[in-house]
Amino acid sequence: MLRSFLPSSVAAAAVLIAGTSAEAQQATQPQQFYSPASSGNVETVTITAQKLAEARVGIQTQLGASTYTISSDDIKATPGGDNTLLNQVILQAPGAAQDSFGQLHIRGEHNGLQYRLNGIIIPEGISVFGQTLDPRLADSVQLITGALPAEYGDRTAGIIDVRTKTGLFNPGGEISMYGGSHGELAPSLSYGGSAGNFNYFVSGDYLTNTLGIESPDGKNDPSHDRTKQWHGFAYLQDILDQHSSVTAVLGTSNDVFQIPNRSGLQPSGIGGIVGLGPMDPGSGTFVLRANGRTTFPSVQLDERQREITHYAIVSYLRSQGAFDYQVSVFGRYSSLSFTPGANVGDVLYNGLAQTAYKRDAAYGLQVEGAYHFGDTHTIRFGAVYQADDLASNTSSLVLSTAPGSAANPNPNPLCADPANTCQISDVPLSIIDNGTKHAWSYGLYVQDEWKILPAVTINYGLRYDRFRAFDAENQISPRANVVWTPSDTTTIHAGYARYFSPPPIELVAATDIALFDNTTAAASHTDTTPKAERADYYDAGINQTLSEAVSLGLDGFYKASHDLIDEGQFGAPIVLTPFNYRKGRQYGLEFTATYDSGDFSSYLNAAYERADGTNIVSSEFNFSPGDLGYIAAHTIPLDHQQIVSVSAGASYKLREDTRISADLLYGSGLRTSLVHPNDSHVPDYAQVNLGVSHDFKLDFAGGFTARFDVINVFDEKYEIRDGTGVGAGAPQFGPRRGFFVGLSKAL
Repeated sequence: MLRSFLPSSVAAAAVLIAGTSAEAQQATQPQQFYSPASSGNVETVTITAQKLAEARVGIQTQLGASTYTISSDDIKATPGGDNTLLNQVILQAPGAAQDSFGQLHIRGEHNGLQYRLNGIIIPEGISVFGQTLDPRLADSVQLITGALPAEYGDRTAGIIDVRTKTGLFNPGGEISMYGGSHGELAPSLSYGGSAGNFNYFVSGDYLTNTLGIESPDGKNDPSHDRTKQWHGFAYLQDILDQHSSVTAVLGTSNDVFQIPNRSGLQPSGIGGIVGLGPMDPGSGTFVLRANGRTTFPSVQLDERQREITHYAIVSYLRSQGAFDYQVSVFGRYSSLSFTPGANVGDVLYNGLAQTAYKRDAAYGLQVEGAYHFGDTHTIRFGAVYQADDLASNTSSLVLSTAPGSAANPNPNPLCADPANTCQISDVPLSIIDNGTKHAWSYGLYVQDEWKILPAVTINYGLRYDRFRAFDAENQISPRANVVWTPSDTTTIHAGYARYFSPPPIELVAATDIALFDNTTAAASHTDTTPKAERADYYDAGINQTLSEAVSLGLDGFYKASHDLIDEGQFGAPIVLTPFNYRKGRQYGLEFTATYDSGDFSSYLNAAYERADGTNIVSSEFNFSPGDLGYIAAHTIPLDHQQIVSVSAGASYKLREDTRISADLLYGSGLRTSLVHPNDSHVPDYAQVNLGVSHDFKLDFAGGFTARFDVINVFDEKYEIRDGTGVGAGAPQFGPRRGFFVGLSKAL
């Protein structure tokens, strides 16, 4: 289980990076792929592929950034192996905190993650629950964070770069069946190979279980929580000649989710949302009536959400002499469909039952290059352009409100009449709200990696970003990092980055809130469009190798933001909506340690982090006037702040054919609201997982690998969210204890 968390630098990479991707190892150790017994053509293709892989890695520097790398072998060695979802893999990195809906937070940021495949951006989609990328396709997963070099823009909380498997370096494949608790069943297939100059890797899997979304009441198998998910992936590469290649990456996912229900509840007044919204205790509140009904068992609610994503990347890479460059076109189609079910249940609980369809077709161009001036300078430059075509179609059932002639014996909190004489219609009416939007953005950068002394390298550059969507803004952003390696065992880094992060345009609410005036879904008329976040980011750290087996790291960061972007889940469909705090800041300290000796390896990550904001200045209609007033006058912790986060794991190979592993997640708890917004936190928790795998060799059927995993060994019942907090929905609990078995065969 070789893992690495370190300031990445060209000078230190070959010595310090443990657990780096096989592709990078191939790039730095080309001799390991040379086989005298091979034909001349195979030798040429393999060595050329190594050279091009090295050039591709070298185009995008990580100098000065904090990089955490998890290899495919690391993933297989953990409980669950590559049956684990990608977000669970990343949660083992330092500074990562888990949230509901499969979200994770890096260094106190709400989201701000940018996903890449082999360094190429995958445009953001509008999926919420689904995991588009599968660990089976990954040769390695890198989390890159801190003071990022100039090639990284837009989403800067963390770069998730998945280095995919290839048919040339990962030949063969595997067929697997995995399943167990929660009715889980997960068959999968992957295979890679090569023929002449062409190589490929493909994978596909299906997943179904009864815990598609976190339980809202802590039950082991919550009501109405079935998910069905299909995923496919293909990597195709053609080596054109000794200097160039063309690569295509294709992927698809189709995920269907039931929205889980809490049991034993009845409508209790406006503001209560079963399954996904905060519950109003209902004492003295006005209970709605629809089609003659005022009661509706919560277990009969039937909300469902489907998320579809398709993506494609085609890249041309050329490396000749001192000049390397790559030109890529990319695209992503994503859609989300939400249905509340054919009943009035959502109207009674929420005052709104909305059927929604949202779509985003994104496409763009990424051009990057590096020119090497001897041993002291490498000039890197690039441009990224992206366009989005957005569509949002909603049909909402609501109850109308109108002034009445007689006093209402039941106080109505929705009544705009000071005399409180409103009457609420019994028959739901339908409101249609459809819209489209075209958006675009581009970024340009140039930077110089300068080795000013044998032990000191600096990387400095500028980035320019511009976008136009619901808003139009731009910024020039300076970046600078320095890496000092006073010895072969010590690396010290420090950096500064100016960041410019547009709001995720595919999530910006397109609703015309005036359409809902005088209805049970009426909102405040303040609806400022979210703006880009602008921030100054400082980072410094040290990585110390104590021996061949032990490595330690310490990293500190501070970020000050203007128009800090946060996100919240407000009603249905289940889409996160961005909003801004006028001012915000995140700061913290991270410690990492790894031990790797022989058949035993282990890691420990611990993080202390703070995140706060003041004055919500956009998407105000989603918040109560009381919360808006308090936050305007007070600095509050952000709802996703988790002060202490710990991840740890160990793996031991008993024999050549048996491995035992364990990992741990500890969190001090996300924020909750008792008296004031986000003034407390849910209780801390610790989840321990165990796994064992064994390789069998059968004379009549060849080799098999069997595994047995226990998730949440001590069956700790813990809350991720309690349904309060700014922008938070209903309670969500972590998974209860589950037992899983798997059988796989190499192909």
